[in-house]
Amino acid sequence: MTSHAKNPRTSKRLTGAVAVALAATTALLAGCSSSDDASDNPLTGKKSSGGTVVVGSNNFPESTLLADLYGEALKAKGVKVTYKPNIGSRETTYGLIKNGTLTLLPEYNGALLAYLDKKAAPKSVADTTAAITGKLDPGLTLLEPSPAEDKDSVTVNRQTASKYHLTTKSSIADLKDIAGELVIGGSPEFQTRRQGLEGLKSVYGLRFKSFKALDAGGPLTQTALKKNVVQVADLFTTDPTISREKFVTLQDTKSLFGFQNVQPLVRKGALSQQAVAAVNAVSAKLDTATLLELDTQVQSQKKDPLEVARAWLKSAGLS
Repeated sequence: MTSHAKNPRTSKRLTGAVAVALAATTALLAGCSSSDDASDNPLTGKKSSGGTVVVGSNNFPESTLLADLYGEALKAKGVKVTYKPNIGSRETTYGLIKNGTLTLLPEYNGALLAYLDKKAAPKSVADTTAAITGKLDPGLTLLEPSPAEDKDSVTVNRQTASKYHLTTKSSIADLKDIAGELVIGGSPEFQTRRQGLEGLKSVYGLRFKSFKALDAGGPLTQTALKKNVVQVADLFTTDPTISREKFVTLQDTKSLFGFQNVQPLVRKGALSQQAVAAVNAVSAKLDTATLLELDTQVQSQKKDPLEVARAWLKSAGLS
């Protein structure tokens, strides 16, 4: 296994991570959001070279981990793979896979569907996949969904939970009479998404005191919630910070956040049958408990996601 010091891709990632960590406190106090820069600028629009699979990820740790899981599984089958990690939000990455800059992108089916069709309300995972397929760009297709799910959530900190007597059995609807007293934080995109402030207003009738643009469930959002800069935040349900900091995630009783299974989005015809089988095999063995454990290694134990991915693939017999 390649060490960090000898792996330029890993070293650049770690450098980026340090930069983000150093910038987090300043950005938080200034009320600004930040994003990571990939070592190779993914926004240049350069298309992948023939025979090379370009695996991209959105700008949060779990997406990078998933990209590594799928990419390293492909490498194990002899596929040439390059990575473009931490690109940005779906609003950016969908365009990049549509124009051929990316070959494969780990997605979450419900969130992708909400992006493509704000009015969709599927009743099952199969319905979600079918609905996405009907809205996808003709050059794209979905592979098999994973049992692993990771949803956006409405999560409050300990102080807020104690003050308003909120528990893990409480509903998002229980915020209706107190939302005007609370500041909610999340990624800039959360402010305009249906699976965000728009849906919280239309589905649950919530009108918050204000919104603070932070990051996509990352260190800015986690720190702001911990320090009570925001009282409510959009954190991902597999975030180990929730249990560690005793945050309280409220029940989504009206299914605003829908189904959120991990599901790879790929360019049509870009993968061989063997490569498709390798990606589907990863999805089949990945469940929510496993994803939480891998996230904990990366986010709490500060392990390199590439090394975590390689170790799990080996243990699962996929490398």
